[in-house]
Order: sequence, then C-alpha cells, then structure tokens
Amino acid sequence: MGTVRTRFAPSPTGHLHIGGAWTAFFNWLFSRHEGGTYILRIEDTDRSRSTEAFEASILEDFRWLGLIWDEGPDTGGPVGPYRQTERGDLYAHYARELVERGAAYPCYCTVEELDEERRRAAAERRPYRYSGRCRNLSPGDRARFEAEGRRPSLRLRIADFEETIVVDDLIKGRIVFEPEHLDDYIIVRSDGSPLYNFANVVDDHLMRVTHIIRANEHVSNTPKQLVMYRAFGWSPPAVAHLPVILGADRKKMSKRHGDTAVREYRQQGYLPEAMLNFFALMAWHPESEREVYTVEELIRAFRLEEIGEASPIFDLDKLTWLNGMYMRRLIEQDSERVVALTAEILQREGVIKGEITSELRAYVFRVIEVVGDRLKIGRDIIAYGDFFFRDVVYDPVAVRQHLSGTASPLLAAYAEALEALPVFERGAIEAALRDVCAKSGVPVRALVHPARVALTGKTAGPGLFELTELLGRDRAVERLRRAAGVAAGAA
Repeated sequence: MGTVRTRFAPSPTGHLHIGGAWTAFFNWLFSRHEGGTYILRIEDTDRSRSTEAFEASILEDFRWLGLIWDEGPDTGGPVGPYRQTERGDLYAHYARELVERGAAYPCYCTVEELDEERRRAAAERRPYRYSGRCRNLSPGDRARFEAEGRRPSLRLRIADFEETIVVDDLIKGRIVFEPEHLDDYIIVRSDGSPLYNFANVVDDHLMRVTHIIRANEHVSNTPKQLVMYRAFGWSPPAVAHLPVILGADRKKMSKRHGDTAVREYRQQGYLPEAMLNFFALMAWHPESEREVYTVEELIRAFRLEEIGEASPIFDLDKLTWLNGMYMRRLIEQDSERVVALTAEILQREGVIKGEITSELRAYVFRVIEVVGDRLKIGRDIIAYGDFFFRDVVYDPVAVRQHLSGTASPLLAAYAEALEALPVFERGAIEAALRDVCAKSGVPVRALVHPARVALTGKTAGPGLFELTELLGRDRAVERLRRAAGVAAGAA
C-alpha cells in the first residue's frame, strides 16, 4: 500500500456532533495505523450557514478528543488551502476543463421550469430525471437565454453513461449501481459556487486522498462521484462506508439518543480517551472479551476490514461505564486532572465561586475520594457531592420518608454526641451513632437514613461516616439540628 492519506471534511454550520466525530475517528485511526497522513478540510461553501465561530468550535473539539490533523486550515500543508471558500479558482479551472472535454454543459433552466418537470414526473408516477433540454443547445439558443438575463448553472453530462457502476466498498463489499438511476446533476450553481459532489472530487484528487471513510448516507453519492472521476480521467480513492448508528430503540440515531454536540459530553465531564475507546467498540472489537484499551493499543490493532456491517447501538450507559473505568485509573495515576475537571464543573454550575485555590483543590480531591465509584462522569460530583460545597437542599421525597416526628429526638441526640467527640474521625462518628441508637432502643437504620437526609438532603450517596468526617464537626452538627427541627415540625 502506498502512503495513506485520509480526510475528514466537516461543514462549519454547527458544532461537531457524535456522528461526525465517530466518522472522523476512524479516518484518523486508519491513517495512524498505516503511518499515513490525516487531513482536516473545511467545507464551508454554504455561506449562509457557515461561520468562523463554528469552525473554531470544531477545531477545538478535535483537539480535545486528540484527533490531531497533519494538514488543515490552521496548520497548512502542501496541498492547501484547506477551506473550500479559498479554493474558488481551482473549482473554476476544473469546471472549465469539464466543459472543454464535453463532459459538462451550461444549463439555463429556471427554477419554475425544473419544478414543472418534477410535477409532470410525479403525475406520471415515474422517478424524476432531468430532461436534458439544455444538453445540446446551439450557440444561438445560449445567446437568446443570456439576453433574457438567465445565468447558467453547470451540469455534468452523464445521461449517456450506460455502464453498470461497481464499487468494491472496503466495509460493505461489492455495491452495484445501474446507470438508469444517474442524472445530469448540477455541479456549479448559477452564481459560480461549486456543489458538494464536484468540489469533493476535485479536493480529494488534488489533496491526494487515498481512502475515503465516511457515513453510510454518502453511498448514493458514490456513483455520481465515480462518473466525475472518469470524466476527468482520474483514479478514484478507495471508499468505505460506515454503518448507520442506531439509538437504543434501534431507530436512526438522533439528538434524543445522544447525537448531540461533542462539547456537551465534554461539559458533562466525559473523558476524551473514554470516548475514543467507545467509538472503536461501536463497530469493532479487537478482542472479544476485552473492553478497555488505550489509544495506542487501538492504533496498533486496527484493521479497517474488521469493521462490522451491522448498525451499532449508541449505548450511553456503556459510554458512562467506560468513562467511570477511566476515572478510576486517573484518580490513581493523574488525580490532579480529575480535580481540575470536577472543579471546573462545580465552578461553571455556580456550586463554588471565586478562585480555585490550592486548598480548595485539596478539598475537591477529598470529596472525590469519598464519592468513590459513583463518580463515573465529572458532573456526578454535583449529583453525589454538591452538599459538600453548599447548603443542603432537601429532596421532598426524602423528607417524607425519613424526617418524621420520631426521627427528631434521634437527630438531636446524634448532634450532641458528635459535638462532644474528642476526635472527629469516622470510627468515632460511627460509634457515636450506634451508641445513640442503643440508648434509644432503636435499630441503627432508624438513625442512619434520617442522618443521611439531614447531612446531604438525599436518600443515597457516599458512605455516611466518611462524608460526615469530611463535612466537619460544625457543619454536621448544624445540619443535624436543623433537620431535627424539620422532623419535629412534621410530627
């Protein structure tokens, strides 16, 4: 195999979503495995929707994921520019070449005339294909149309193409396209801007792309592009179409299934290495009994031909589980990174305010230790540990279940016992609770559950005695007495 060159070509009309990131990942993974080149190209010809802000967002998300490109709009490279809006002269040159070859022609049809053709096809219950009315215009016809003020678009001449098109897809296998489904499609708009299938072919050829790995929705574009490669006399790249990602209900993945912006996962505290691991396992399993891999291991083991044809399920629970595995590793190997991640979330959500000092980082780390395995994504620090940083907000259900009148004297007695402890550590804290229950003649659970609600506002969370120790004597006693009052009022 020669030098492998892959590309991912997003349109900056929105943030990078999971589906696009998944496709980009396999292009990057294949190029890295083969020791090739990974190109990032910006397809921004839709000027009404493309923005510099979205482009910057996409580049930022790629950097966060670790999908670093070798050539691109910011790094440059030998075959740039890497934004389509900066390649207008190239498109104009190759459009003229197609016309000179007789492979393309100007089309003066108006929108109304084309709409009428479509209505006629629908009335006759046949698939619409362009009639070819401009295919063989005389110079006089063209002059007349231009005198009327019509500005021509440019169409590729493929109506006379009669060969069956066969594609040897590297994932899907052999795909056959019959010529009667092809049409003289527009490649350049009347304003001179190129359309996708034209600009895409020109860019991939000039950028020397050897392998195109893309979403399944582009299968229908393949025959159009292959005809254009033939019109130019160019050899096409190899193609591989990834299967369609499905949601848990086995319907095409959408926002409600989790196909949201990558940055939303980042903001929730998912780790980029966990996401790349998950991306790989959605369509490929290097080892049947193994789930967790480093990025380096994935690069070494990757085989494009091993990607399955079956549609993968986007399993958010599995992604979250994987992230938890990586969290556990990071706490042991790079705890400061987990502290920074969770502290940023706490600050962004307004749970903590002001500067994150070294003392606060140390306290966040202690909270992380107490929360333990419940911390699967960064945002779990709020779900399971917000009470360490701000006043308790009682869950109404928890109050009804556990802050009854009988709990009031137990909570008050426990507060007194904790206040009197000579050493405030978890062993003594637990012993004090058991002593209060023994003296009151009640089982331990009669105080454990009300105490948890008093200290955290919740019915579930970290170990009671560990969290009490971390809260400290003053806060624990104050919260227990406050809850005793709430329970008394419920009597």
